[in-house]
Amino acid sequence: MEKYSLPDFLQGTEITKEKYKDWLRKKAQAHVRRDRKRGNKSAKISEYKEAMHEAVTESEGKDFYTGELLKWNLIGEYDNECSKEGKSEYKKKFAMLPTIDHASGITKWKDFKICSWRTNDAKNDLSYKDFLKLCRKVIEYSTKVRI
Repeated sequence: MEKYSLPDFLQGTEITKEKYKDWLRKKAQAHVRRDRKRGNKSAKISEYKEAMHEAVTESEGKDFYTGELLKWNLIGEYDNECSKEGKSEYKKKFAMLPTIDHASGITKWKDFKICSWRTNDAKNDLSYKDFLKLCRKVIEYSTKVRI
């Protein structure tokens, strides 16, 4: 069995094994680069790829935090030049783009979860527990104000 085979939920879609592996490699490289800058000198691309692949497989194609189906057809499609021109309107099209999150908020752990870009932006560097606290505060306050 291949180490990073295409997850079952992507079988029969437009996502090829090569596109998935390229996305996984780029995500692992980006996280390792960032985590090393943040002090995790022992971060290794091979370990991150393995942990990320496991998170993708476990996700069954859904956002870990919201349960929403992600738009896997968007992986590898984001264009920085188009983003500069289209700004927030362009970025909105990628709200459900699958991305990788450190669930703990700590860069030393390989505790990756798959979520949408929108969710990842909202969660930022918060741990899962702290993110839930924030969400509860938002919901609680929303019942007190008119929007």
